[in-house]
Amino acid sequence: MKNISKVAVLGGGGRTGNYLVNQLLKKGFSAKLLLRNPEKFEIKNSKIEIIKGDALDFESIKVLLEDCDAVVSTIGQRKDEPLVASAVTKNVLKAMKEYSINRYVLLAGLNIDTPFDKKSSKTIMATDWMKVNFPIIQEDRQKAYTLLEESDVNWTQVRVPFIEFSNDSSEIAVDVEDCLGDKISAFDIAVFMTKEMVESNYSRQSPFISAV
Repeated sequence: MKNISKVAVLGGGGRTGNYLVNQLLKKGFSAKLLLRNPEKFEIKNSKIEIIKGDALDFESIKVLLEDCDAVVSTIGQRKDEPLVASAVTKNVLKAMKEYSINRYVLLAGLNIDTPFDKKSSKTIMATDWMKVNFPIIQEDRQKAYTLLEESDVNWTQVRVPFIEFSNDSSEIAVDVEDCLGDKISAFDIAVFMTKEMVESNYSRQSPFISAV
């Protein structure tokens, strides 16, 4: 696999995304970010390149991915805004193909279902809550998973429970069948995603990660 040095980042302006950008920089990567509001972004570093644009716009995604070796995303659904999960996934996969980029690591909730799951009653309850309360968002996120499955890229979809926005670090449980814990810190998500981007231990899989 091609060595990764420059990473395209989606969602880098969000709360979890900030942790991921800092972790990428800490590990020596250059980060190219797509931001709708660059003036609000507070991390300053010479290894950051910022593109102003929207992930729902394919041309913005093309500009973002140019000259990058991998793509990472913590992009989430914002209230009262257009659905993002499947549309952004479609844009990213199309641009990856154009630029021959193969590595894509993205963040998702534990509510995504895969054919390999053996979810506990607690995880099923959380999944069903999303399906009942946010059926359109849930359906869109599930569609994004289908797009990944149908692609031929080396993707990893990291599924997480409740996120605590802190630098606390815990022992992490990783499981491809069920979420074994109730929470995880944004710091630990960033560490896992950065490491997984390079190592591809869960290629074309959707591991659950949580604090033990």
